[in-house]
Amino acid sequence: MADQLSSINHIVVLALENRSFDQMLGFLYTDEGNRSPSGQPYEGLTGEETNPNANGNPVKVFKITPTTKNGYFMPGCDPGEEFHNVNQQLFSANDAPTPPTATNQGFLTNFAYILAQRVKQPRWHVVPGTVATNIMGMFTPEALPILSTLARKYAVCDHWFCSVPTQTMPNRAFMCAGTSQGHLDDTTHSFTVPSIFGRLSDSNIDWCIFGYDKDPLTRNDFPDTLHAPDSHFGKFPDFKAAAAAGTLPAFTFLEPSWGATGNSQHPNYDVAKGEQLIHDVYYALRNGKGWNETLLIITYDEHGGNYDHVPPPTGAVPPDNSVGEYGFDFRRFGVRVPAVLVSPLIAEGTVFRVAPGTTPLDHTSILKTVERRWNLQPLTARDAAAPDVGAALTLATPRTDEPLKGVAVPTSTGRVPGPNEPSHIQQIHAIQAARLPVRTKGGVNFHLPQLRTNKDHADFIARRTAAWKATRPPR
Repeated sequence: MADQLSSINHIVVLALENRSFDQMLGFLYTDEGNRSPSGQPYEGLTGEETNPNANGNPVKVFKITPTTKNGYFMPGCDPGEEFHNVNQQLFSANDAPTPPTATNQGFLTNFAYILAQRVKQPRWHVVPGTVATNIMGMFTPEALPILSTLARKYAVCDHWFCSVPTQTMPNRAFMCAGTSQGHLDDTTHSFTVPSIFGRLSDSNIDWCIFGYDKDPLTRNDFPDTLHAPDSHFGKFPDFKAAAAAGTLPAFTFLEPSWGATGNSQHPNYDVAKGEQLIHDVYYALRNGKGWNETLLIITYDEHGGNYDHVPPPTGAVPPDNSVGEYGFDFRRFGVRVPAVLVSPLIAEGTVFRVAPGTTPLDHTSILKTVERRWNLQPLTARDAAAPDVGAALTLATPRTDEPLKGVAVPTSTGRVPGPNEPSHIQQIHAIQAARLPVRTKGGVNFHLPQLRTNKDHADFIARRTAAWKATRPPR
């Protein structure tokens, strides 16, 4: 049957933080021999996958269950996510070999190195009892009932890769603009290229970016979002109200709460809070007036140093002529990340992937899906080459069942270590806010005061953004 993408009038993206596919969904269909109920093959875990420790001895993956001590804070320490750490995880070397054939055998040894560094620096707040083998812990479906049920009852993409083998900001740039302009770390906090939001505005198609409890970080990432009217931005209550009323725009981009006590699921924050967020986003849409015309894409910006057994493919199309940092040529993808597609036009038990030998799904598949649905020109060569997800929408008549009925959101025991410490993303957001041109009697003011705590950062971001909005020319 022809796909039903043309029946979708609302595409909603929830982009969470720093988790690999295996860690969140690897055990989804293990008990069924890694086949979905419809018989589709699934690239999940068998339970026999290993990584060598420092002595070369293999260490198996293990299950994180609802009763695992500190399970929702696993792996207990923020793993290495920078470009060279990812190379260590994939190639067991600082630099990729030629050709760049990944073995994914360096996750445990890299995490052991990172953990040894983190425990020496109190600001990293390692969960007591954390050991290097924690990196081989993978959540069971019972531990993540919300994400896992949506993956089973709608569509799970088992070959979706982050766009670049490195940190958050470059991958979020690919997700929204199809390029990181050569950047491969979070030192670059904003970009100077057009984004999908500006492309939509150029065609008079509406969009919104919603932060969770603060103004959205993504607003400051691109010129066309920074200069867009305030009507394109809001917080989670605004999203819920629009969903209930059926007034969501064509494209909606959702951010989690970035703080250490928030719901982003960044290691080592409380994963159960992210389960609550996914639940709340789903039900806001499911109970809203536009549900039958909605596609929700739940994904994670990068793997965050967490284990995955599938080597990322090569053959990626460089997005533009940007010179890559560290000599990177943008011809290989990053590590596999979770991606779940939710819509009443998707058949239960779908495992969605593209044909072997073709360009795989990555974050620019979001762009391609939006572009195809509203007949927009691509932003870069990467999203031009990307496949879209329209073929997952196979039902002409919307489903009326409610798959999450009776499924309870999990709760964690224990607490986040260092709850008062600012998160990495909060620090980036504060730098962005300081660069906003706040107009005063003395001229345009740029100022970043000394900030120490989670609250310091949150308050500064709120104050600075409000002052900028109050003094900038009307739009």
